[in-house]
Amino acid sequence: MSTQRPPRAVVTGIGVIAPNGLRSDAYWKSVREGLGVLDRITREGCEHLPLKVAGQVEGFDASALIDERFLVQTDRFTHYAMAAAALALVDAGLGRGDAPDEPFSIGVVTAAGSGGGEFGQRELQKLWGQGSKFVGPYQSIAWFYAASTGQISIRHGFKGPCGVVASDEAGGLDSLAHAARAVRRGTGAVVVGAAEAPLAPYSMVCQLGYPELSTVEDPERAYRPFTAKACGFVPAEGGAMLVVEDETRALDRGATVRATLAGHGATFTGASRWDLSREGLAQAIRVALDEADCAPEEIDVVFPDALGVPEADRAEALAIADVLGAHARRVPVTAPKTGFGRAYCGAPVLDASAAVLAMEHGLVPPTPNVFDIDHDLDVVVSRARPAELRTALVLSRGLMGSNAALVVRRGGGLAR
Repeated sequence: MSTQRPPRAVVTGIGVIAPNGLRSDAYWKSVREGLGVLDRITREGCEHLPLKVAGQVEGFDASALIDERFLVQTDRFTHYAMAAAALALVDAGLGRGDAPDEPFSIGVVTAAGSGGGEFGQRELQKLWGQGSKFVGPYQSIAWFYAASTGQISIRHGFKGPCGVVASDEAGGLDSLAHAARAVRRGTGAVVVGAAEAPLAPYSMVCQLGYPELSTVEDPERAYRPFTAKACGFVPAEGGAMLVVEDETRALDRGATVRATLAGHGATFTGASRWDLSREGLAQAIRVALDEADCAPEEIDVVFPDALGVPEADRAEALAIADVLGAHARRVPVTAPKTGFGRAYCGAPVLDASAAVLAMEHGLVPPTPNVFDIDHDLDVVVSRARPAELRTALVLSRGLMGSNAALVVRRGGGLAR
């Protein structure tokens, strides 16, 4: 029996389209400085809704990054994903990724929580207002949660393993694990991540059914996890895409290995059952640490789910303590998303991106708008904290009950 170690899955490229930055460098600058960009929602048709504050992507010109023939076929959530994928490919040194020499060696995996609500609403309004002949042919595909995976693979000619992860907000981390396992099974590289566009009237009405949603109208007070004044989460649009590839392949072509996806765990504990999420999230963390061959005290920073609901925050803080023990009171915890919102499946991928950037820069970014911590956690607030960061733990939970944990190691990681 062969004892050869399976390929290590490493991150070589990061592409970000977020409310606080349209490239990874702009995103990191905003995260590092703890800037808050939450603001009143300005999208047409949303003025009368009780949800008033969100993280909107501003200044995004889809036509500058995506061909017109693809734009007309797709919703805003796919525009974000395609743009982020293109940026990640350039960052990984793969150019635009067009016409690859080995198309079957590159796959695409995305996660999606809602799909193309804006596109779907527009076409349904045509159906009921004008008749079926006025509905465009792309209505059948643009709203579909698999649209981003399909369009990225078609645009770049990637014919390797492709898929879509539909497991709630935690699907963002699950998609990274899916990509890592594909690489370990022999796929050369996977373009992976998630982007969402939930700020359209129909999509927002659907979200109003979530009791965890914050309807506070003050942007600086609307999303404050781990505090006594936590009042729910604020949604956001955007997300991130990564290039994950075989370490040997990456080094052979001269790419920079930015991080290793070392371990992942996932569980399910039921919709809004935050009392049960403590046990479920703790188990996911244990599985992730075990797969990464990582001791609890090796974790140098935690990027939590940070839902902003008192019961959920308490469960998460206890889950971290259950697994990390006494180390849980010493390890720095940061939730940059409080400055720009929670982008559903895109949120944990943005956190994973921030984790890689934090390890590269030796800096734990602050948690915007959060000051009075109500839990036994070392939450970094006010300003960034210098630190030697080798290993990060990224956590995510979905409103429907999914829990996930991901261990990310700096650079090429540590040999087993």
